[in-house]
Amino acid sequence: MYLKMVLLIILNQKDKNLGDQKSILFIIGGGIAAYKSLEIIRGLRKVGAKVRAILTNGGSQFITPLSVSSLTGEKTYTDLFSLNDETEMGHIRLSREADLIVVSPATADIIAKMANGFAGDLALTTILANNKPILICPAMNLEMWDNPSTQKNIKILKNNGVLIVDPEEGEMACGEFGVGRLAEVETILNQINNFFLDRPLPLKGKKVLITAGPTYEAIDPVRYIANRSSGKQGYAVARSLRDMGAEVTLISGPTKLKAPSGLNFISIESAQDMFEAAKTALPSDIIIGVAAVSDWKAMTKNTEKIKKEAEKTPTLQLAENPDILKEISSLNPNSRNLIIGFAAETKNLILNAKTKRLKKGCDWIVANDVSLGTGTMGGDQNKVFLITSDETEEWPYASKDDVAQKLATKIKDHFKGPLDDK
Repeated sequence: MYLKMVLLIILNQKDKNLGDQKSILFIIGGGIAAYKSLEIIRGLRKVGAKVRAILTNGGSQFITPLSVSSLTGEKTYTDLFSLNDETEMGHIRLSREADLIVVSPATADIIAKMANGFAGDLALTTILANNKPILICPAMNLEMWDNPSTQKNIKILKNNGVLIVDPEEGEMACGEFGVGRLAEVETILNQINNFFLDRPLPLKGKKVLITAGPTYEAIDPVRYIANRSSGKQGYAVARSLRDMGAEVTLISGPTKLKAPSGLNFISIESAQDMFEAAKTALPSDIIIGVAAVSDWKAMTKNTEKIKKEAEKTPTLQLAENPDILKEISSLNPNSRNLIIGFAAETKNLILNAKTKRLKKGCDWIVANDVSLGTGTMGGDQNKVFLITSDETEEWPYASKDDVAQKLATKIKDHFKGPLDDK
């Protein structure tokens, strides 16, 4: 889903996509993450880029030249001392005919050799003989990444103008957990896309606070009050605004979704946790309350599991949770801010959403029908209305990624003009 969204963003740039005129030389290093290079190449080809590839000896331990060539539509180069390769193309022409060289995964070994000017194989010789921009995507064990030698080499490459897609935190193939795994395909495609398009980032410098997902309100150690929110819409909005250059803080209740890269992600459980986390993200230029916050919590949380007893049904007394969006809006009173709420309703959709907009002090409300049978609550599609003080705008039934992109465009357009001079 993420890859599809990134490709749509690039394609929607109309005449500004990569196009057939852009050529990328893709160098595949040795590492378990080499298989992700195939996904990246597929994504680049889908938007019209011409891709040639060099498969290192290490990379060939994980994927084959045939698998790479089947995606690039070109011969895959492997041998520095191949007479045919040097006659037909040569390491000089490989670099000269590329607009960008991408190294992914960039192992600690490749990084060290690049930093010190080594030229012992086709990939390294091509890099050293090149006069084009280079983007590397490091991937390695967390201890290797944190090692002072690796960090010194990274600093050298940065000083030499090499672009770097930082590795992400997660579980390694070796079973350890930490920073070092290859960035997501989505993130790498975004970086390549931004390089070629020199795309303006209309929300650069704007701070965005987004809440997403459900909240869990504990009754006892094993039971809780919750709802069916999946968090998909909120995560999609966060990604879309991140891609427009905003500094995004995403506060999420429990979901099955992976935290988006490239933003500040805060995981919480209860409404009170979300409220406290949201206050730390203030002030923000844009506040978007997508989370389906539980309206109530148990007045008393039992520290032990409530036991089922014959002929005795326990009584659950409820207390109201903080109205997070309303409270946060009042704590962030800058008149140039934009406050957006989401209203999930099962009846009187427009009327209830308009009432909610006024009650919570929002500039806009995004209203959607979550009645049984609509499939919007927890699903991948959504049908919404954007309600402002001036109008009610109906949007067509679409994927949550498309809804998020359309909302992000509306936000971008809202901030054109006076705020650009801020």
